[in-house]
Order: sequence, then C-alpha cells, then structure tokens
Amino acid sequence: MAPSAIDESIVDVVEQKKDTLPLPDAARARLTKAGIDLSNGYPYRPNKPLYLQDAYNVRNKERAYEDAGARADKSKKNLFAAATKVTDLTAHIGTEIDGIQLKDLTPEQRDELALLIAERSVVFLRDQDLTPQKQKELGEWYGEVEIHPQAPQVPGNLGVSVMWPDLQAQQFPPSFRKPGGASRWHSDLVHERQPAGITHLHNDTVPTVGGDTLWASGYSAYEKLSPEFRKIIDGKKAVYRSAHPYLDRENPEAGPKYIERIHPLVRVHPATGWKALWVNRAMTDRIVGLDKAESDVILNYLYHVYEDNPDIQVRFRWTPNTSALWDNRITIHNASWDYGGKEPRHGTRVTSLAEAPYFDPSAPTRRQALGLLDKDELDPLEATTAGIKDYSIQT
Repeated sequence: MAPSAIDESIVDVVEQKKDTLPLPDAARARLTKAGIDLSNGYPYRPNKPLYLQDAYNVRNKERAYEDAGARADKSKKNLFAAATKVTDLTAHIGTEIDGIQLKDLTPEQRDELALLIAERSVVFLRDQDLTPQKQKELGEWYGEVEIHPQAPQVPGNLGVSVMWPDLQAQQFPPSFRKPGGASRWHSDLVHERQPAGITHLHNDTVPTVGGDTLWASGYSAYEKLSPEFRKIIDGKKAVYRSAHPYLDRENPEAGPKYIERIHPLVRVHPATGWKALWVNRAMTDRIVGLDKAESDVILNYLYHVYEDNPDIQVRFRWTPNTSALWDNRITIHNASWDYGGKEPRHGTRVTSLAEAPYFDPSAPTRRQALGLLDKDELDPLEATTAGIKDYSIQT
C-alpha cells in the first residue's frame, strides 16, 4: 500500500480498492504517458481520519508563507512575452492565455502567473501537455500542497487529488434537483488554519455539452456593498467549517462534528493589497459576536451579493486538456452538473495553501486602487476629497 496522507495511527485503515469504474480513455492515456502506476487500482484512496481531534491536527501549526505574486515583476513581461494571446473574458474576472505550456514556465513566469491570478482571480490555459507530477511541482512553487484526507489521489502522487464525478456518484448519487458535491457556490478549504491560495484544476476529459464552471469575484462582491455597509463587516470575523464531519473522540455518540476555525469576513490579498469579501454559503457558519438571527441576515445578504450578480462572474466552457488556476482567497466557484453525468469527466487538482487570512482597514478596494470609482462608491469625506460636488446624503 502507498503511504497514507497522514499518520496511520489515527485513521480507519482500509484495504486499497481496485478499479470500480472504467477510466476514461483520455485520462488513461495521460496517466500512462506520465508513468503513473495503475496496476494496484485507481485512484489511490488515503485512509481517512475518524475523529475530530485528529482532523484538527492534520495541519495545525503555523507555516511560513511567501506569496509568489508579491515578488513578481508587476508588468508581467516574462509571462506576456511568451504568450501568443492574452484575453480578459470579462471586465472584472477571468483571463485566458494562449501559447504557453505550464510545464515549461520559468521561475519568473511562475511568479508573474501568480500575480495575474491575484489580479484577475482565475486564469485559463487550454491544450496543456501536463502530467500530474508537473502539476504538483507548480503547486509546490505556490505554497505547501494540501493532501486532502478525504479525497482520492493519483497513485504515487499525494497532493494531486482526483476529480472524477462518476466516482463520487457511487457513494453520493446526484440528481437534477440535487446535484450535490461541487455544484454549489463555495471556496476550498476555508476551515484550514492557513486556508487555500491557488488551486489548479486540469481536466483531461470533459463532456461535449455542459459541465461549465463558474467563478465570482470577491473583490467585486465587496465593492458592490455600500461604503457604509462595508464599515459594518470590516474587521468582523466568522466561523468557517469543514466540508466533511468527524466523530468527537470524547463524545462519539454526540454525532458528527465539523472542524471550525475563525477568520475575517473581509480579507486582504498579500500580492495586490486589495480587499475582498470572503464568505461562502456552503461553509461560512456564523459571524462571531452576533446572535444567530443577526448573523443569518447579514450572511444571507452577502451570499446574495456574491452569487447573484452576473457582472462579477465568469462562466467557463471546458475543452479537453485545459487548466484553470484560481485564487480561493478572492473567489467562490460552482461546477455546473447540467450534463447530468451522461458523459465522463475527469481531472486532477492541486491546491497550494497560503497565509492565515488577515484584514487591513487601510487597504483599498480593487476599483479604488485602479482609479475606477463611481461617486456612489465613495463615502462623503472621500467624495469631497475627490471633488465630486453632486454627491448627496438623504437625511
């Protein structure tokens, strides 16, 4: 058996299962070309922690972190010079790059790609000749690669999670009314002590119709809020919980419990210095210090702003061998299950963990930093300073 993601002494030890589904042809060809050993079954399933106390301790120590985008050349000259085309897909979020192979990026280009992701939230590259090994190598450049204690892995490559909806459907069958899984707005690993930064999903197999993924901008969601409302949530903290529950070793009969950690509702990205709303309906549980009713009102409004403004979202149509790299610190995403599982979909994902979230009251918004503000985005003092004479307050 391959080594487990975590200490064997704290997990429910199970035997590795053989293949239960036929691997899609394109996925098998990619994995075979990469030298992945499929003889012992695919994917490799790490042993899972049973108890909450052990799950908390999987990554419960402070880690040093340096953001690759923060050390990049601001012009991104090395990255753009190598590209044949760079296309912004919407005004606020999403950029597609042509002519670049991720496996061939220089250190300078890797840093500049991280900065572009920090600025544009999600970057897409099609026609990638990319092995799981190279995908993990790039992830390690951006931070400690997360080894998911619940996710199937590419054999011999812990930290490269297998994204294969047909496999998940064996345990949790989806339906049109309840697609489940990633088919809801969320951000990855918000319960971590130092949550996810850049996630890289490479899909080698996609349906011919449907299966798009949507992303929404946390920069823009925050900017949609009035200046006065921002003051209400700035500096507030919330409880963020894990996607998976565990048993409490001290009271196992109490039922499943989630990992919970406290982080700010609004955070600042270390590479751009811009404020972003950081909530998601799936895993933000409650605002610290407020009654439940009060917390629910505010959070539900924030979810509405984040999820229901199409002008701050991008919807991406996948093609085979495409990579999407997004920053979980400044986005939420949603995988559409409109193809209904009628065709196979398979990919590999690597997530790099980042810094502990922080808030800086002096940090600007994205639109403020770029000089794009409208008068209704300014508070009265800022409007006066900016010389906007027709700003008024109703009393």
